[in-house]
Amino acid sequence: MTVLFRRTRELEAQIDEYLDLIIQGGMLFRQGVKCFLEHRSDEFEVRLQELRNTEERGDMLRRGIESKLYLHTLIPESRGDVLGLLESADEVLNVITATLLRFSIENPELQDDLNPLFRDLADNAIDTVEATVSGCRAYFRNLAAVRDHISRAQAFRGEVNRIAETYMRAVFRRELRLSHKNQLRRFVTHTEQIAEDADDVCDRLAIAAIKRYV
Repeated sequence: MTVLFRRTRELEAQIDEYLDLIIQGGMLFRQGVKCFLEHRSDEFEVRLQELRNTEERGDMLRRGIESKLYLHTLIPESRGDVLGLLESADEVLNVITATLLRFSIENPELQDDLNPLFRDLADNAIDTVEATVSGCRAYFRNLAAVRDHISRAQAFRGEVNRIAETYMRAVFRRELRLSHKNQLRRFVTHTEQIAEDADDVCDRLAIAAIKRYV
């Protein structure tokens, strides 16, 4: 971040910390899904609470960063782009948390033989998030690397879409109640949305990077 924030070390550290929280949230989501699939309900609830705490810390930190950007007129030439990246990244953390919370509330009856597929879906969704966060870090540190991270994120997002379709096709071919099929479809869609929201961050990131090149 030294290129962009030569005299704003505190802000640099806070943005790094915020991005770390998104990575931590993704890790907790992975662990939570694994616990749910393995019917370890107590551990699942622990991971969910940790994720909710992480989201809360992220919200507080993001608001502090935004206040500094506005009140102290820091990086005026890039402030709008940075704020947009933070807000869209915050939506990713929100949907990660909301998706795991839905597991706790609805307790869906997943199909055990399809659990490896659902695990792949969740893993690739979080891989998309992690590649996106790497792209955000590169925006501040190594602008030339942004494009590669965006490409990786888009590749993971494509895999998420493929796995989601495979899972839903398998579900709807089964002799299950329509309500059960629709519930499973919703959980696939919610998990898929994590990657879609990360892809939205990548769209903002690509535009922000181009503007810094101009």
